[in-house]
Amino acid sequence: MNDSSPFVAVIGGGPAGLMAAEVLAQGGARVELFDAMPSVGRKFLLAGVGGMNITHSEPKAPFLGRYGVRRDEVGALLEGFGADELRAWIGGLGIDTFVGSSGRVFPTDMKAAPLLRAWLKRLREQGVVIHTRSRWLGWNTDGALRIATAAGESALRADACVLALGGGSWARLGSDGAWVPLLEARGVSIAPLQPSNCGFDVQGWSPLLKDKFAGAPIKPVTIRLGDEAPRQGEFVLTASGVEGSLIYALSAAIRERINASGSATVHLDLLPSHSLEKVVGALARPRGSRSMAKHLHSQLGLDGARAGLLRELSVKDDFLDPARLAAVIKALPLTLVRARPLDEAISSAGGVPFEALDDGLMLKHLPGVFCAGEMLDWEAPTGGYLLTACFATGRVAAHGALHWLSERRALK
Repeated sequence: MNDSSPFVAVIGGGPAGLMAAEVLAQGGARVELFDAMPSVGRKFLLAGVGGMNITHSEPKAPFLGRYGVRRDEVGALLEGFGADELRAWIGGLGIDTFVGSSGRVFPTDMKAAPLLRAWLKRLREQGVVIHTRSRWLGWNTDGALRIATAAGESALRADACVLALGGGSWARLGSDGAWVPLLEARGVSIAPLQPSNCGFDVQGWSPLLKDKFAGAPIKPVTIRLGDEAPRQGEFVLTASGVEGSLIYALSAAIRERINASGSATVHLDLLPSHSLEKVVGALARPRGSRSMAKHLHSQLGLDGARAGLLRELSVKDDFLDPARLAAVIKALPLTLVRARPLDEAISSAGGVPFEALDDGLMLKHLPGVFCAGEMLDWEAPTGGYLLTACFATGRVAAHGALHWLSERRALK
């Protein structure tokens, strides 16, 4: 690397930006990375609290299916750097990984910080210069990048730049969506940012349910939306609705149903290990002087938050007929009316459409400007799928930038 090497600015210090910086440096570019926060990788570190789920070990077909309507586009990006390549790359940093019982992949120490420290050390050794507290403000009229720091604003001339500014969730960690109007002002059409992997509100819980069970888990339970196959897991009751892993897994479909119809009704099986016939038989047994609550507990083990939710979402007449009550227990309707605010979501949908980008993730309307990570219009559930695609898009954008710069040099 020397002064004649192309200079590439990377805007954003999350996994996509850091990966882009690494590939660019390995490709011979002079790389400087700018991040608005006091340190890089802040959302990455917080995502690792409680266990750094880096990717997933499931077979390729179901893995790609997690990306929904963008399965083909994300699949193309993962061709050269999927789950196996990501694990090998982590191993190159001196971090071993293992597959958990759920198929999720974790570093052996379950922590994100050692991985990030080793990665930043390697980036610095590769010559990457990292600037924190440096916010990108768009472009000057002459095309220079505007960078704001505590010392004031500066104009930066780069041969190319990679934008990896995240989506619109967790603004306090840097993903604030402030880039949207900056790109729109340059003629880039942006799909509206929406919450993904998020909780949802109901029309309103009763004071009893809210006061007694807000924060309580509902488990085990299965959830079904429309004709989709039911999913089993758990979720949590909140003061305004529901959240948790089982809800997040369906968040895209629930959100789109609400967008189209104003609400989405899911059906809950509160006793997934019991057949309908078994529930009917248990409820039909004489209960004598026992209350219905005690009957449900003694015959079916249905109590606590699950019993409270059953009372909340059923009507009085349901409890008068064992067959009718059993049907409600096995398919309890829960109507959701709105997603929680974007800033509460784990991730976001929307962003730069793939149609606005070439195969190297360069904006067609802005030659030399590449996009990566959650800025792109895709989404995935939790479980390592988000991070895997973020790493992959960073690599593709960096290779795209190197190829574009090489072609320009060849024309001179």
